[in-house]
Amino acid sequence: MTPPAPLHVSPPCWGESTLGPAKQVTRRVLSIAAAAILLVGCASPTSSVGYYWQSASGHLHLIRAARPVQDWLQDDQAPAALKTKLAVSQRIRSFAVSELSLPDNASYRRYADLGRRAAVYNVVAAPALSLTLQTWCFPVVGCVGYRGYFDEANAKTFADSLAASLEVAVYPVPAYSTLGWTNWIGGDPLLNTFIGYPEGELARLVFHELAHQVLYVKDDTQFNESFATAVERLGGERWLAREASPTARTEYAVFDARRREFQALTRSVREQLQEVYAHSAWSDAEKLQRKTIVMDDFRAAYAALRTSWGGYPGFDAWVARANNASFGAQAAYDDLVPGFLALFEREGQDFNRFYDAVRALGEQPRERRTAALQQLGRQTRLAEQTSAPPSPTLR
Repeated sequence: MTPPAPLHVSPPCWGESTLGPAKQVTRRVLSIAAAAILLVGCASPTSSVGYYWQSASGHLHLIRAARPVQDWLQDDQAPAALKTKLAVSQRIRSFAVSELSLPDNASYRRYADLGRRAAVYNVVAAPALSLTLQTWCFPVVGCVGYRGYFDEANAKTFADSLAASLEVAVYPVPAYSTLGWTNWIGGDPLLNTFIGYPEGELARLVFHELAHQVLYVKDDTQFNESFATAVERLGGERWLAREASPTARTEYAVFDARRREFQALTRSVREQLQEVYAHSAWSDAEKLQRKTIVMDDFRAAYAALRTSWGGYPGFDAWVARANNASFGAQAAYDDLVPGFLALFEREGQDFNRFYDAVRALGEQPRERRTAALQQLGRQTRLAEQTSAPPSPTLR
């Protein structure tokens, strides 16, 4: 089961071109990747040639593993269940263009089975008394609050190197976006890591990743991910209302109700932790003691919530590793969403107008756009809290 809001990583990507023969494409990608490594090897003291090589070669392997969806649908050896999911995915892909004004390009029109449970593995880290994530800087995409690895063992090795001074979390990521820059070689493919999701979740994930191709603001993970999360939520609701079967809508409603309750709980915990860390009158030792109380209360509240769900274990893994790093990562996908939803309403629920308004926000200084979204979101969040079912409270 994925975290309450799936996390996504954008590794180094390459510029647009036209698609040539397979060998020419492979050679070209390798040459561009090699050039990128040489150019950026000294760009950041936190990066290394080895890291960039694993990013380039890992993505190249993923691209080469992908085949057009139509090939899979015509393959007598492909499982019937997979064919059904792939057919639904193409309906979702067309809906993204016609109803959500998302990009009409090569992405999510091919499928690859990677033979593993995740596309990449993210490493996030934060200090013991802060939810502010450690950042790493890369060419083109700027500085982000995570570091992605195609190999889980490499991710854990890097996490271990940080653990002496930071709280660290490693988690599987079902999909990532190359921001549209690899559409010339087939774009981002559908993957075995998420194709089996329930219909509503599959739609949300595709909409989220395509939203990154609409707009990506350098050095602002929270803005980018909250925007994509808002698009996935709005698009998912529209897909379910107009296209999904009654069974799919019921299945989604049950899961989404649990997710919203869990998000409400974790948002409350983040707010409490931030209050503890910001308290100027307490020593670090006192803050650590109060942090322990907040975390113990969180786990007790989650246990009660889990019981109310009939023992549903979907968030167990997240809770087991919960620390400042995982709470900080979650905040990037959650905190500004109400503001984007309010902006969508302000723009008359018109996606093109909404995207134009978001682009305009993206051109403003980070502090100004964040403050604007926070102000826009207050009313939406209040409405959500008023209409949402009650969730367990912390002591």
